[in-house]
Amino acid sequence: MTVDISTFDIATPLPTSATNPVALELNGTEALAQCPTVISRLADGSIQLTAPTKGASSKSTHRTRCEWKESIYWPLTSAANHWNKQEMTLLKVNSAQRVVISQMHVQDDTNPAMKVFWEKGALTYAFRKEYNGADPTPVLLLGNVPLGAKYQINIHSTSAGVVVVSASCNGKSASSPSLQLGSTWSTQTFDFHGGIYNQIDYTDTTSPSDGSICVISLLSVTHV
Repeated sequence: MTVDISTFDIATPLPTSATNPVALELNGTEALAQCPTVISRLADGSIQLTAPTKGASSKSTHRTRCEWKESIYWPLTSAANHWNKQEMTLLKVNSAQRVVISQMHVQDDTNPAMKVFWEKGALTYAFRKEYNGADPTPVLLLGNVPLGAKYQINIHSTSAGVVVVSASCNGKSASSPSLQLGSTWSTQTFDFHGGIYNQIDYTDTTSPSDGSICVISLLSVTHV
C-alpha cells in the first residue's frame, strides 16, 4: 500500500540553507522531491526515513530527526477519537540504541504528552500527565522487537484525554493502561508525530556513519 505523506510536514536532519543550520521542515511531497538522501519512496509504496546522528537539529536540541508530523494542531474536544497508527520497521539504530518513533505532541512547547521509544529491542512509552510536568520515566510496552522486524504502534486519545498506546510485533501484542491527561492539558492543542528522532546528542567527534533508518509501511492519522 502506498503511504501518503502529502498532508504531513517532514522534519529533516538537513539544514534549512547554507547559511541557516536549523533543521529544514517542509511538506511531505516536497520532501520526497527535494531531500532524497533522507526520505524516499520504496518500490512497494512504503517510505524510508534516514536520520544521521550528526546533522541539522532544531534550535533547542543537539539531536536529529526525520519525522512526519501533522501540519494542523487540534484540541482534544475536536473529535471523539484521535488515532495515530503506524506500521514500521527499524532497519538501523544509532549507537545509543534509542529513538522516539511516535509522539502525541503539543503546540509551542517541547514537552509532549506521549512519547514512544524503540530502545535496545523493546518498545517503551513516556506519558506526561500534566502540561509541562516533570519528565516521565519510560514504561515497558512490548519486548522482543528486534531490528528488521515489522511492528505496529498506535496512539489513541479520546476527547476526554484518555490515552492508550498499543503495539504488536511477530504475533505478540500489548497495550498500556488507560492514561488520563490532567486538567492542565485541556486548553492545549496537539499534533501527532512519527518516524525517527535520535535520542543521542551529536558532538564534533560523532561518526558520520552513526544514525537511524526506518521504513513506514502503513500510516493512518484520523480524528473522528
